[in-house]
Amino acid sequence: MAFESKILIVLAVFISLVLQATTKKFDITWHDASATFYGDMKGGETMQGACGYGDLTEQGYGLETTALSTALFNEGQSCGACFEIKCVNDPQWCIPKAPPIVVTATNFCPPNYSEPNVNHWCNPPRKHFDLAMPMFLKIAYYKAGIVTVRYRRVFCAKQGGVRFGIKGNRYWILVLVYNVGGAGEVDAVKIKGSTTSWIQMSRNWGQNWQTGVTLVGQSLSFRLTTSDGKTLKFDNVIPQNWQFGQNYQAPNNF
Repeated sequence: MAFESKILIVLAVFISLVLQATTKKFDITWHDASATFYGDMKGGETMQGACGYGDLTEQGYGLETTALSTALFNEGQSCGACFEIKCVNDPQWCIPKAPPIVVTATNFCPPNYSEPNVNHWCNPPRKHFDLAMPMFLKIAYYKAGIVTVRYRRVFCAKQGGVRFGIKGNRYWILVLVYNVGGAGEVDAVKIKGSTTSWIQMSRNWGQNWQTGVTLVGQSLSFRLTTSDGKTLKFDNVIPQNWQFGQNYQAPNNF
């Protein structure tokens, strides 16, 4: 009996370690950063960003968006992540008692190393949010220019299921994954045709994922893993008669 008890203890420890290794912690602590705005009140200049979402209004993101500095963008892996942001420590420019805003990362704020911008707010290692103008004006005054903020990651609340946009040609498929709830940022994508096994896709840019496997004429399924380690399967979300340039919505979301 003692030997069996030891075996059970070892097994329990092993399972615990496996769970810890396969489940990532979602960081919801507050951090310091700064914020500016770009574009206009109608979202001009915020569309067609570095995450590949295209028309943000059409894709469901609207004006509740932000561009991220290099330190936050993480080479596109942060695309789709949601942030809660509040203006702090600046009574002259922060709107009094303004509630925090929640925005989705859809673009990149590039660094600028030319003189006199060597300390530009989007240069590493600064953490900075370049907000769509309407969102900035919810927490700070227009003339502020740049303000100090605090931010934290939050789960994304999206309407409807995850969406998939297909581009490319019969020899190369590019899939835009968007409207992702939960952690928001997709870390891994697998695709499966009706006659194939699961195929690992690679990130092309932003949330555009690619494969060189020919899948034309097959219904398509996907398996997505988000940054918090959660995996969700979308069976036959794209029908057999799909066409390039079309978008499809799954019935489920994170």
